[in-house]
Amino acid sequence: MDILGMMLTVTGLVVFETVSSIDNAIINAEVLSTMGVRARKWFLVWGMIFAVFVVRGFLPLFIIWITNPSIGAWGAFTALFSNDPAVAASIERSAPFLLVGGGVFLVLLFFRWLFTEKKNYAFWGERVIHENGVWFFAVASIFLTVIVWYTIKIEPFMAFAAVLGSTTFFISHGFQEYAEQTEKQLMKEHMSDFSKIVYLEVVDAIFSMDGVFGAFAFTLSVPLILLGNGLGALVVRQLTVGNIHRIKKYAYLKNGAMYSILLLGCIMLTESFGVDVPLWVAPVFTSLLIALFFFKSTKITLKPAE
Repeated sequence: MDILGMMLTVTGLVVFETVSSIDNAIINAEVLSTMGVRARKWFLVWGMIFAVFVVRGFLPLFIIWITNPSIGAWGAFTALFSNDPAVAASIERSAPFLLVGGGVFLVLLFFRWLFTEKKNYAFWGERVIHENGVWFFAVASIFLTVIVWYTIKIEPFMAFAAVLGSTTFFISHGFQEYAEQTEKQLMKEHMSDFSKIVYLEVVDAIFSMDGVFGAFAFTLSVPLILLGNGLGALVVRQLTVGNIHRIKKYAYLKNGAMYSILLLGCIMLTESFGVDVPLWVAPVFTSLLIALFFFKSTKITLKPAE
């Protein structure tokens, strides 16, 4: 990958990580507003280090390791700095398994948002689908069945990876729902700042999974993922301490993030079946989608002033 390609990839990762983490930034801002000054500073400094170097650093390495068990945990770490062709070849061979699992996770994440989450409707169809949200589990089951049907003919482990992706989704979905309920309880009840910090770190880890899985649609290079997602996490922290209410006024940014997730999921599934998707497709089209919904949001927010 040349310098221009790396810059394009990192830029796409930063944009995607930032927009897909808006919900996380909002939760952080609301909980931080109930904490003391010292606790807020601790979270924004040490929590930042944990978010970037532990969560967003560990997850990609863990995913590389479980899809390449032959290189071992230490081998997955040293792959960051190694030019060993054997390591690179091992990661390349594991790409279909990683991509199909991540692709299933992201597409299911989009379906959940489309069918079950409250949202600002950007299109007429979103309202209709949301009103028939009971069909989410049927659509998710049919989607997974189709993916498994086609992957099992190619490689049984690909089918297992697809099921593992769906399992990861439903586990993280359960934790996210619990986190949302816990947030409401935190805002009502008096809890220690330490408890709130622990809660925010757990929430950050859960929400980071979307960005980490999506990052593999941009590149399989863990250093680039760490750089792009790390910079995106820095932007999210700035949104947290800045005027988060201004961000909430952009009504369709979440829609843009979710359609980007659908795009990245489809790219990963396509590549898992051996189709070569050009490097520029993920960062360029992700940025265009975000820009489209940002512009749509700007038009809505400017209406009252006209």
